[in-house]
Amino acid sequence: MNLSALTLDREGLAAAIACEDAAFEAALCEAAYRVKVETVGPEVYLRGLIEISNRCVKDCLYCGIRRDIRCPRYELSEEEVLTTAMIAAERHFGSVVIQGGERTDAAFIGKITRLLKAIKSIDTGEDPPLGITLSLGEQSREIYEEWFDAGAHRYLLRIESSNPDLYRKIHPDDPLHAYDRRLQALYNLKEIGYQAGTGAMIGLPFQTAEDLADDLLFYKEFDAPMVGMGPYNPHPETPLTLSGAPYPSAERRFALGLKMIALLRLLMPDINIAAATALEILDPRGREKGVLSGANVVMPNITPQEQMTKYNLYDRKTLNASDVSDLADKGIPIGYGRWGDSLSSLRAACLPGW
Repeated sequence: MNLSALTLDREGLAAAIACEDAAFEAALCEAAYRVKVETVGPEVYLRGLIEISNRCVKDCLYCGIRRDIRCPRYELSEEEVLTTAMIAAERHFGSVVIQGGERTDAAFIGKITRLLKAIKSIDTGEDPPLGITLSLGEQSREIYEEWFDAGAHRYLLRIESSNPDLYRKIHPDDPLHAYDRRLQALYNLKEIGYQAGTGAMIGLPFQTAEDLADDLLFYKEFDAPMVGMGPYNPHPETPLTLSGAPYPSAERRFALGLKMIALLRLLMPDINIAAATALEILDPRGREKGVLSGANVVMPNITPQEQMTKYNLYDRKTLNASDVSDLADKGIPIGYGRWGDSLSSLRAACLPGW
């Protein structure tokens, strides 16, 4: 396939995704990186990742912390979360992400609300204070509003697949795991005022090139200001893995991950795109290669080491991802002390960026 022949409609995206020509893939990633630099600038923004808990009420068929899997469970205390957030501030990360298994109990909801207010009060010595992204699954609209009012302004809720049929194949068939419920939660977030991000897994069993093209077009239709997507990395004890359903090789899933970043950058030039930690499972330079394919956000993992080892979403989870010197060594400028909100969201709000 020739890059000059690429079109960004469904047919063209699917053809690009299906193409396994290394020269085309390299040219595509190089073109996307140029667009990224020209549109949103050369900087990479940091989100200090705090994995607050691996307890979850959901039982998603692909996930290593699903409700019914047997694994050591943990939950960070409020003091541990605040200490970790202060580490992010000391390192001038600009923003933190609080991520965890989905919980809807009152104790957990109240804890997050208190933490949001406390993190906002941390004196960073800079303006603005720490930005906060949440990634805590589906909640009621009222809870989303409570957390927004307490200080969260970005929320990542991955659709996992925009194809309802494929979504049902990787989730239990019950109301708690309904596709429509996930979709409604995304629209609730947007209506409340969050920068509502989403994303999908890449290289799933049963997934086609057309499915991945539709994922890209879903982000475009939803007008997502940020996207976090990454390769599917199987956990050995999940129903999806144990089913024996085939999926692409690690090499192919990694190439697909970079290609999806590149195509999305061409399709939506002014959004934030994360170089997912899942890339690093497949390649030690995965984060760097993601950035050089058009991503502009990385999430150094600052969860306390003892607990980080228990947040085992998939096999061979990266345990030491807090250092970003690899990017700086490659001459990639780091946006220290910046929220790094997407250009698309700032334009929509007519606000100056941090």
